[in-house]
Amino acid sequence: MADIPCELYRARFTIDDNAAFLREIRAIADEFETHIILFDADRLAGRDHVEAALRHARRSWAGGDPIANSFEMEALLYAAGTRQCQVASSFGIHPGQNRSYIAVCPPAPGVRERLADLVRIVSDEPGWEEIDPAKRAHLADLFSITPEEIAVVGEGRFRELVIERVALLDVYR
Repeated sequence: MADIPCELYRARFTIDDNAAFLREIRAIADEFETHIILFDADRLAGRDHVEAALRHARRSWAGGDPIANSFEMEALLYAAGTRQCQVASSFGIHPGQNRSYIAVCPPAPGVRERLADLVRIVSDEPGWEEIDPAKRAHLADLFSITPEEIAVVGEGRFRELVIERVALLDVYR
């Protein structure tokens, strides 16, 4: 599993019932024998954050000592930089409007089309990688990043501080 590739999509969708939506996602994943992980884009520092979480989750899963009982939750734990499933689940979907990175691991022909029945894939929508001041404050709060840390590395490396929290989960194990 350590070197299984993942395909990433950006999508928007509205959820009324989390459990029902996840059942549909699991049915698609089972149909195509893959894993589908949905990451809340508003709680992430962009695509690099998703890729780091997936990389660490794959390594953990392949090493035979994962934290979670599923690869999907393992990826969310790394995205959140925590061992707490309750916290990590908030990095997935939520009722209402969602902006998500969707990872399909491994990629499977036809998955994107099936997902398009549930979500609107937005491959060319701008702004997904931006971290404006409000989002920076939100991420700093979520990942306990102090103003002193930001002052040391500089505002331009804020994303790296968030991604460092992903890697630190290995230390806290």
